[in-house]
Amino acid sequence: MQIINNTNPWPKGWGQKTSIMGVINLTPDSFSDGGELNSPKKVLNQVNHFLNNGVDVIDLGAQSTRPGAEEVGSNIEIKRLIPYLKLIKSEYPHALVSIDTFNSEVAYEALLNGADWINDVTGGRRDREILDVVSKFNCPYVITHSRGNSQNMNELSKYDNLLSEVKCSIDSLIKNAIEKNISKRNIIVDPGIGFSKDINQNLEILKNLNVFKNLNLPILIGASRKRFIGEILNEENPKERDIGTLAISCLCSQFNIDIVRVHNVKLNYQILKVADKLYRK
Repeated sequence: MQIINNTNPWPKGWGQKTSIMGVINLTPDSFSDGGELNSPKKVLNQVNHFLNNGVDVIDLGAQSTRPGAEEVGSNIEIKRLIPYLKLIKSEYPHALVSIDTFNSEVAYEALLNGADWINDVTGGRRDREILDVVSKFNCPYVITHSRGNSQNMNELSKYDNLLSEVKCSIDSLIKNAIEKNISKRNIIVDPGIGFSKDINQNLEILKNLNVFKNLNLPILIGASRKRFIGEILNEENPKERDIGTLAISCLCSQFNIDIVRVHNVKLNYQILKVADKLYRK
């Protein structure tokens, strides 16, 4: 028996514009803003700011996936996440909320408490039971390409043919999801910028997004404030990388990418309003 949380879990204008996923980290160690949103008031203020400035989906994460991050386990992740999820849904019941997790127990508890999407940076690779959970709740599911885990991903960036191998891996993850009765219309793919890829590999993927458009599924790009932008700009502070992030959001508009995952919602909303007028067909 399927459980359906939201009768329409898709943003307004989905597929007709570059939608925006806004990042809210409930972690002490996320690379850009870890530890900042450490009270209900701060979280609700951020949600309100996002909703007033063009966000389409809010992505809540309670487990950092930055390189080197320690995994805290499902119990701590749930303890961090669920109270804030309940609070957001009580204050903003119509807001679409995605949960950034690769743990099936976390996904289940979150969907049971009103979450609308699951954003899995492993695409079901780490915990196959998450596919059963997504199937049961019949919700949108982001499948991301990655290798290994936060501890070793930087050591797993050797590819013989980057584009072919990443696309093949995503194809396999999609097949796994469909075999678990996840509807193809619920699948969104993410080539995994910054996950087990170096600066040149990230740029190669961004220059060749049409390779992933050929999967004929919605695409999410999550490049916001990541290290390779800092390497290009010679900028160590992630919060000073928004200009580079905006350049990538404009590129995504040119490629008709469906959604970008960003930290600075207001700036990205403003630039995409213009870029979409220029580029989207």
